[in-house]
Amino acid sequence: MISQLTNSSVCMRDPQRVQEILEAMVKAGSNTVQVISDFDMTLTRFAYNGKRCPTCHNILDNSKLISNDCKEELKELLNTYYPIEIDSSQSIADKLPLMVEWWTKAHELLVQQEIKKDLLAIAVRESDAMLRDGYQLLFDHLYEHSIPLLIFSAGIGDILEEVIRQTGVFHPNVKVFSNYMDFDESGVLRAFKGELIHIYNKREGALLNTGHFQELRTRPNVLLLGDSLGDLTMADGVQDMENILKIGFLNDKVDERKQSYLDSYDIVLVKDETLEVPNAIMLYLTGNK
Repeated sequence: MISQLTNSSVCMRDPQRVQEILEAMVKAGSNTVQVISDFDMTLTRFAYNGKRCPTCHNILDNSKLISNDCKEELKELLNTYYPIEIDSSQSIADKLPLMVEWWTKAHELLVQQEIKKDLLAIAVRESDAMLRDGYQLLFDHLYEHSIPLLIFSAGIGDILEEVIRQTGVFHPNVKVFSNYMDFDESGVLRAFKGELIHIYNKREGALLNTGHFQELRTRPNVLLLGDSLGDLTMADGVQDMENILKIGFLNDKVDERKQSYLDSYDIVLVKDETLEVPNAIMLYLTGNK
């Protein structure tokens, strides 16, 4: 299998270990596998033709649903906090309160805009959001083989669901943990529901959803897809885990972050805008070698 993963964007610290995990998963059978994936910049593209693609939050930020003043304030928050999020010299512990601050302020700004629920689909349709090349194969193949896909996102669940709905791949095997909007009876955004999920507290989010993982306890083999070091904890709720293969998309600031990604992920995909590698692995695990 490893010999198939030889394109120039694929980096592995320990190819032998990757091969061993894959062989163990094949032996256990695809009915013991579950996929846990981040959404923004993991299932969606980071850039297209040299231009950054929007995240769930960006789709709203760039839409007609919010005022220009609000757009400016959201942009200021991004310029302040995004460099902190990807700064490899700062510890996650130091970043935590700052990420909460960012998400909380952004959500407060959005609530002030009194966004109408029935306009979200239009905002998504008019946006430049794009799933990575190969998304159709990944989503359809997982569905055909009854493999659960949990999408775990610090984005906005309502927008995320609309993106996959509009691309025609929101199959019944897909479950989403994310930040959901709370609309009043007239369909106007009044708040966000439940506990805030941000980029560095996905472990807590996983542990809050023990019911989901309880249902999947016959699937102790995990394929994890992420694009940040915070995504590594998405599988912490999995019960009696046997094998986990972690695939990380390294989209940005490659030179300064590459080593930390190689130390944390089994396979690192450098500036790869496709799902070719996850697809090759999925086909291998389901016997379509």
